[in-house]
Amino acid sequence: MGLSGPAAGAARSDDPYLPTHGNGGYRVEHYDLEIDYRLAANRLTGRAVLTAVADAPLSRFSLDLATFRVPRVLVDGRAAKFRHRDGKLHVTPDRPVAGRFTVEVRYTGNPTPVSSRWGDVGWDELADGALVASQPVGAPSWFPCNDHPSDKATYRIAVTTAAPYTVAATGVLSARRRSAGARTWVFERTEPTPSYLVSVQIGRYEEIVLSEDPVPQVALVPARLRKVAARDLGRHPAIMTTLARFFGPYPFADYQLVVTDDELEDPIEAQGMSIFGANHLDGRRTHERLVVHELAHQWFGNSLTIADWRHIWLNEGFATYAEWLWSEAAGGRAAAAHAREWHARVAAQPADLVLADPGPARMFDERVYKRGALVLHALRGRIGDEPFFALLRDWTARHRHATVTTAQFVELAGRHADADLSTFFTAWLDRPALPGLGS
Repeated sequence: MGLSGPAAGAARSDDPYLPTHGNGGYRVEHYDLEIDYRLAANRLTGRAVLTAVADAPLSRFSLDLATFRVPRVLVDGRAAKFRHRDGKLHVTPDRPVAGRFTVEVRYTGNPTPVSSRWGDVGWDELADGALVASQPVGAPSWFPCNDHPSDKATYRIAVTTAAPYTVAATGVLSARRRSAGARTWVFERTEPTPSYLVSVQIGRYEEIVLSEDPVPQVALVPARLRKVAARDLGRHPAIMTTLARFFGPYPFADYQLVVTDDELEDPIEAQGMSIFGANHLDGRRTHERLVVHELAHQWFGNSLTIADWRHIWLNEGFATYAEWLWSEAAGGRAAAAHAREWHARVAAQPADLVLADPGPARMFDERVYKRGALVLHALRGRIGDEPFFALLRDWTARHRHATVTTAQFVELAGRHADADLSTFFTAWLDRPALPGLGS
């Protein structure tokens, strides 16, 4: 599913929450990114080549890009006119493009996070390294893109930085080269990926191999945290196996867990990768539920990506319910006990959030997460375990590496239930009042 804006070439998307992110008239098929990053100076020099397809002939188009200096833009190898302001790179090719075309952008500057109502997001400096946390609008902080979740593309990312540092990025490592005190790391992601889930992590990390089955699972951690990481992440292979049993096969070729030497407020989700702060490890598995939550996003959010931000409960509700399922499977609290607790806690809060359309200010409201999980638990009770888990596996298989909407999930649930669930879903998704768990 590509992105069609309100007009061909418009510097806006049709997203009801974030219309200034994303651009009309084309979709991107592939990004080839070459990044040279100097840590001490926080200096990034980049070359991005985008292969895109125009919906109709375009005499102009735009990309999302933050405050870099842009010396040159080529379209299909020809110099193009451009202007760069307010987070948009407006491009006018020397002749209109039609069908498939390429855009090459050279850019340089000091990357900084993008300011948003959810805080600063995107490329950020660590005490000794760098990270990318782009959800939902931070991708333009480090590369030119069509920054909308529905515009999923493949990626090749080459990052050059000082040799003592390890680089992790979205994709499978395909090459590594060293020269003159620097090292270049090349990653390829062949599965369609939205820009907000593309990530680069740079730090002094050591690798811990967690498992090779069903895909390589590795943790990159500071040396001082190696022992506690081995303990806190030790059950990761079992978590992977358990979630695959509930949701179907893991959808990517590998999985990386990065633990920064800095503290982070929340873990960070990326395609085939999750990032945690040093504060998320303590040697007692205190934060294991966060490990489960971020892994679950590989199915819900990453393989199945929401068509626009109204549907964010399809990401966060499912990942939260995965926490409850793992708790029960690992011999902890039953999912039903978690549901009862959170139902009572949500019921004690104002009934002023509509789950299927929470509004941009409440995209990351705790109730989107917990009420989203409660919907799933209530649905499970309504239709029974066998149809419920068959529904989840069908949902992830049917829409693997595609985009999804709430209406699609509602329709598929009705098919698996072999019943009319419209009243059930209207109450849970479209009304602010919280239904009972048995409703």
